[in-house]
Amino acid sequence: MDNPIPRAVDLLLEATVAGSFTRLGYEARRRLDHWEEPPPGALAGRRILLTGATSGIGRAATGQLLDLGAEVLVVGRDEQRTVRATAELGVAHPDGTVSAHIADLADLGAVREMADELVAFGKPFDAIVHNAGALLADKTVTADGLETTLAVHLVAPHLLTERLTPLLRAPARVIWVTSGGMYSQGLDVDDLEMDAESYKGTAQYARAKRAQVELLGLWAERLAPDAVAHAMHPGWTDTPGVEASLPTFRKVTGPTLRTPDQGADTLVWLLWADEPAQVSGQLWLDRRPRSTVHFPGTGTDDAERARLWEWVAAAARVPKSP
Repeated sequence: MDNPIPRAVDLLLEATVAGSFTRLGYEARRRLDHWEEPPPGALAGRRILLTGATSGIGRAATGQLLDLGAEVLVVGRDEQRTVRATAELGVAHPDGTVSAHIADLADLGAVREMADELVAFGKPFDAIVHNAGALLADKTVTADGLETTLAVHLVAPHLLTERLTPLLRAPARVIWVTSGGMYSQGLDVDDLEMDAESYKGTAQYARAKRAQVELLGLWAERLAPDAVAHAMHPGWTDTPGVEASLPTFRKVTGPTLRTPDQGADTLVWLLWADEPAQVSGQLWLDRRPRSTVHFPGTGTDDAERARLWEWVAAAARVPKSP
């Protein structure tokens, strides 16, 4: 019989939220569940596209993927930073191959152009990781007429996945890096985009992350049987983005925050382990599937999810049927 203690501790941590999301939750689960280490070369020959890898969780994940032998295509919006980060990662992690690809995810034209170049090149992908993010203090609107946070977290990943789906090599994996902040928001397609007067960056960010997760099931259906779709949230992790956007939160929680490598662990595990390939459409934290709802009133029905898909597809100008 399985030992019930790890499951009981996990449930207790999950109920506390803070305990679950901090370094405490990571360390407790790692030890109690006896996490398996990836075998050497676990991702040798695998080709992975990863957005937002110049710092934080994305950079940590890229380093871990390279150590496992993967070929990682790093997507960044700032050419100088992206090229520099790619060069540094290549030197520090020589077991894999890394290359820089430039596209600002707030510019859907740039996303299409990059995707079209990759499609024309024709080399298949084993995984796509949507990690790039933005948390803004004030509302900004992109050239496509979209609130920037929604464009970067929701519309651009949808567009990129749609364009690159023909290149996915079964059994491929498509991963969205979301946030525990999504638990604070429900989904209302008519109120996805906050107006300038009431705009709060953290709330808009959480709405975008909630929307990511609500599309998971539809993406799972869309990609089957050639690929699985998953989301993961890294817990509370000390990154340059947190330092810049949430300085008070970082000051209060600093000693308990996870390191970027800890925050990236489940993301990397989703790409090498066997278990995630057997299911699709799940939200994960610390190598376990999690509920997408913690608080009353934040659940979503199928009709609203369908409306969300139509909204995002229209914004990305791709087919509206999942």
